Amino acid sequence: MPSKIYVGNLSYSTTDETLKNTFTNYGEVESAVIIRDRYTQQSKGFGFVEMSDEQAAEAAIGGLNNQELDGRRLRVNHAENKPRDQKRSFNHDRPSYGGGNY
Repeated sequence: MPSKIYVGNLSYSTTDETLKNTFTNYGEVESAVIIRDRYTQQSKGFGFVEMSDEQAAEAAIGGLNNQELDGRRLRVNHAENKPRDQKRSFNHDRPSYGGGNY
């Protein structure tokens, strides 16, 4: 079963391919994606890597956490599964002033 890893503090110049190649040293990488701003396509400085098995993921986390990549010290740990809501949560106690539907 694939194991998902969070990779933070990435350099804005790091590419998906660089991220994948870095993790390949620890096992089979199923995917490596850097999260980007939807409008500017600028990296948000973090990404996710899916490794083929838990042992490879543990080895990658142990081997890469606090290591340097493209001039930045990485933060590497297991990704947390957070459910995505259909609508964003807004503070409904505030008046809307006719701003439309949320």
